[in-house]
Amino acid sequence: MGDDKLPVRDSLHGSLHDKGPLLGQQVAGSNHYDPGLLFPVPRANARASLPGREFSGFGEDIWHAYELSWLSAKGMPQIFLGTFCIPADSVNIIESKSFKLYLHSLNNHVFGSKETACETIVGDLSVTAGAAISLALGGVDDGRYGGVVPEGDCLDVLDVSVPKVADASLLSAVAGDSLAYTHLMRSLCPVTAQPDWATMIIETRGTSAEREGLLRYLLAYRNHQEFHEQCVERVYTDLWKQLNPDYLSVQALYTRRGGLDICPWRCSEAQPAPQGRMNRQ
Repeated sequence: MGDDKLPVRDSLHGSLHDKGPLLGQQVAGSNHYDPGLLFPVPRANARASLPGREFSGFGEDIWHAYELSWLSAKGMPQIFLGTFCIPADSVNIIESKSFKLYLHSLNNHVFGSKETACETIVGDLSVTAGAAISLALGGVDDGRYGGVVPEGDCLDVLDVSVPKVADASLLSAVAGDSLAYTHLMRSLCPVTAQPDWATMIIETRGTSAEREGLLRYLLAYRNHQEFHEQCVERVYTDLWKQLNPDYLSVQALYTRRGGLDICPWRCSEAQPAPQGRMNRQ
């Protein structure tokens, strides 16, 4: 059997890490609960390419799961919506395809209680991320998962030329506070080159970015290949260094794939992460 075709997994403790990232591979998944599907990606790898070769700030990676399910002791499917929060200072991010496959491996596993399921899932993800993560469950009609309209100035009314490269020199500082967003953010998966769409929300205080230049800069990510979390950190770092604001918050609300969406958020201050999500997610 070739390396590009991974078998259905029956082991509870096996690992796919020796195969490398699961993105771009044909993977049959698992019929049984399998934490070995989870694949860590060190944050330090991408941060070494940032200006200053580091990320300086706070934040979380917020994942929404829409297909979170397991079996009760009687074999009844249990279905939930879930919000996972992974701190930005964790050692690793969790590769999205491995995350999805892991959650799907829970579908036929029996848990005696919701609390036991949460404890197991949080434990597995925390080990992979190298930091304590949190999980909040909701019912399928939970109002917290309703879409919201972003506050602030929508940049999409501007008509600008789009550069081929997201160069920080496109950003010009102007005095004053700003809260702006665009629904046109697109980046590419670094492995498969498939498009990832997002609403990008940026708040600055003291100093802000000139609107046309900011939109041109963000739209230039259209063909940039990097993981979601890494794109947000790159945007945050460029804005921080170019604008020197008193306060900066950057969040991207990426649309879902395979029952998961991700909303990476980075901020210059340690504070609770924004919890809103878009209808299109």
